[in-house]
Parts: sequence; C-alpha cells; structure tokens
Amino acid sequence: MEYIIGCIVIAFISAVSSIIIVRKIDRAKFQVFIEQAKAKAKVIEHEAEVSLKDSQLKAKVECDKEFRNARRDYESMLAKIERKEKELNEHLEKELGIIKSEKEEIIEKNKKITTIKEGLEKQRKTYEVKTLEAIKILENACGLTVDEAKELMIKKVKEDSRAQIASIFRKKYKIAEANTKNEINNMLSHAVTRYAGEFAAERLINNLPIKDDETKGKIIGKEGRNIKALEMLLGVDIIIDDTPNTITISSFNLYRRAIATRTIKDLLEDGRIQPARIEEIFNKVKKEFDANILKEGEDVILELGIKTMHPELIKLVGRLRYRASYGQNALAHTLEVSHLAGLLAAQMGGDAILARRAGLLHDIGKALTHEMPGSHVDLGAEICRRYDEPDTVINAIYAHHGHEEPINVESAAVCAADALSAARPGARREVLESFLKRVEEVENISTSKTGVLNAFAINAGREVRVIVKAQLVNDDEAVILASEIAKEIEEKVQYPGEIKVNVIRELRAQSYAR
Repeated sequence: MEYIIGCIVIAFISAVSSIIIVRKIDRAKFQVFIEQAKAKAKVIEHEAEVSLKDSQLKAKVECDKEFRNARRDYESMLAKIERKEKELNEHLEKELGIIKSEKEEIIEKNKKITTIKEGLEKQRKTYEVKTLEAIKILENACGLTVDEAKELMIKKVKEDSRAQIASIFRKKYKIAEANTKNEINNMLSHAVTRYAGEFAAERLINNLPIKDDETKGKIIGKEGRNIKALEMLLGVDIIIDDTPNTITISSFNLYRRAIATRTIKDLLEDGRIQPARIEEIFNKVKKEFDANILKEGEDVILELGIKTMHPELIKLVGRLRYRASYGQNALAHTLEVSHLAGLLAAQMGGDAILARRAGLLHDIGKALTHEMPGSHVDLGAEICRRYDEPDTVINAIYAHHGHEEPINVESAAVCAADALSAARPGARREVLESFLKRVEEVENISTSKTGVLNAFAINAGREVRVIVKAQLVNDDEAVILASEIAKEIEEKVQYPGEIKVNVIRELRAQSYAR
C-alpha cells in the first residue's frame, strides 16, 4: 500500500511539473498532457497492486512454513516432556515403595527396642533388689553401714593418694628447685652487684661536742630555764650528764632530732642562749628544713630518671629522709629498692623506669604515719590514687606487704627488691619484743601441724627446725609438711627476708642384750 501511495505521489508531482512547464503552451496541448499523465498514473497504480498481491502471497507462504516448523518443534518438545514425566512417575513410585518398606522396618525395630527396654527395666529392678539384699548381707557381716563403708574407703583412698602425691611432689619439687634456683640467684646477684649504694642505720640519739663546761651551763640556763625551753620547743630530750664536752639529743622522731641538733649548733655558734633567741633560731631552722625537703625530693627524682611527679609526692619523698624502719633510714631504703627494682625489671624484660617509680613510692605512706591514722600501706595507696599514679605503683604498695598479688613484672621486682634491701646484713635492727613475738609465732605455727613433736626457731629467727614423729610422717610427707608450714608462715607472719623451714624425721630403735 505504501508503494502505491508513493507511486501516486510521484505521478502527481510529475503532473504538477508538467503543468508548470506547459503554462506557456496552449490549452490543447495542455489537455493532451493531462490525459497522458492520468494514463501513466493508472499504469503505475496497476503495477503497484500487482506487486502488493505478490508480496502478500510470498509473506503468507513464509508464515505457513514457519508455523509448520514451530508446530513440529512443539510436538517434539511435548513428546519429550511426556516421556520425562512418565520416567519421573515411575521413579517416584519406586522411591515411595522403598520408603514404605523402610518405614515398616523402623516400626518393627521400635517394637523390638520397646521390648528390650521393658526387659532391661525388669532386669534393673531385679538388680536393685539383689543389690539391696547383698548390701544388707554385707552390712550384717562387717558391722558397717553403706555410708560408713564409703567414708572408710574414701579415707583409705585419700591416704594412698596423699602418699603418691607426696612422692610425685618431691620429685617435681627437686627438678623445679634445681632449674629455677640457679636462674633466680643469677638474676638477683647481677642486680645486687650492679647496685653499689650505701645504707644508713639511724640512731635514736645525736651527740654534739661543746667547748667547755661553761657552754654546758649556758645550755642549761639559770634554774634550767634554757634547757626546759629547748625541750618544750624542740620536742626532744636533751641529756647533759658527766660526759665531758658532750650534749646528747634523744628522740624517736628523726625530723625533730635533726632540727634540734641544727638549732643547738646555731645557738652555740651565736653564743646568745635565752628563750627568745631559742625560739627565733628554731623558727629559722624549721623554715630551712621545710625548704630543703622539697629540694631533696627533686634531687631523688632527678637521680632516678623519673620525668614527672606531683609536687606533693616529691615533698613526701623528701620527708622520708627523716623516717626510719627498724633503724634503717626510709629514704635510703627507698632509693635502694628503687634502683634494685629497676635492674631486676630490666633483666626480666619489663619497664625499668616504671619499676623505679614504683620502688620509690612503695613506702611513701611512711612519710604520713606521724600525722595520720592507719598503716603506711593504706596511706601510701590512697595518696598515690589521689595524684593519679599508675596501677602498677598502687599494686606494688599493696603487694610488697602481701596484701595483693603482683600484677606484672614491675610489681614483682619491687617486692623482691624490698625483701633484698630489708634482709641485707646490718641494714636493720629489730626491737627485742617484736623479734621474740615473731619467733614465737613461727614456732606455734610449726607445732600446730599433725605429727610434729617440737619446733625450734634458730639463726635469729631466719630458720625453724621441726621435729616430727617418724611413725606418723614419712619422707615424702615431710616435704609437703615443710611446704605447708612455709606457706602458713608467709601468710601470718611479718618478717624481712626469708625463713628456712627444716623438717627433721628420725627413727631410733633400741634393744638390750641380757
């Protein structure tokens, strides 16, 4: 159809063109041209109709061909689907038959299991009845109930197990002791030999030399006014006896004794000794000491290589110079612990700076015990928390007296260094009363154990010898007994250094020939 329209348009255009061309021609010729154009248009229209019919016929033939091919493919596919469906149905029927047979087998097996369970239940009941009858017969025969027999058997098993455990423990203990003792001793010896510090054993008195008895008289003053003013203001005892050219200043408080010594020296140099002058010199000396405390703390921080610390803690470190424990100067002990802890921590792969910091502050509470109630451990931990010290420092404060377990290498190094510093020969002096009390506690702990005949603390309380009954304690159990006593001493007794526990077992046999 489109082809016909196109032909008509072309014919029309040709006719119009012819009209335009022949405008100047006469009308007769013009009419002829129109007739010819119409004839051409009809011819073209006829040709177009023929061509259209041919095209339609051709298209129909091709469409029928494609339809037949598609129908053939469809029928082939449908046949395949029917064949597959048939095979699937056959397979399903086969599987259903198998499942049905298996289900029947399972039902049969369940019936058998039920029957077996019933039989087992009957046998269990029969067994329980027979067991109860047998237990009654055994109870009548041996004169013990079931609970009593169990208790007796458990006790026997415990005794046998204890002997076996003791034997294993003894072997393992010897192996562990052989392997670790050398390593620990090497580590401690390296740390101690690398530190070459001094320690100061504090005394309770200071002696001041004077020129003559006239100076001694000035100190006493008229009717003893000067010496009374000195003792009241300084808080110390001033002893002026028959010792020539010597004044003795006595006090348990190191800080007061140091201020008193310096005040009396300045008074002797000044020569004007009277109550007003005494008070003036005392106030001047006290201000100097207070200023020197902070400087001394800063010097210690600088010596240990610690970068920052709260000024109040630095001041407390300086005050440790005027505190003592068992005659050992607190600051000297603190410095020694700090250096040793740093060396030990470095050898064990820890932080040496943090270990020195913890060692420096482990006894910081001793600077406050004269002013505040409570133990130096609690006071030290509280003041360190207040000024945001690390957890390792607080743990070291608690751990070095056994209040907590060390949480890391640095805390453990502080505990070891504290024990080393305190146990070093000559480092500390003990009060007789506390020494006797500690020795008595050690002996009481030892004698409280089963099988112990007697216990003796020797070597200044550094060793305890425990005598046991040979019939009750064998060689293997002696090892466990020594370990138990040592552990209880660690938990209940406060002491510097270590206490060696020796368990002695001896069997003597005697006979007489008549």
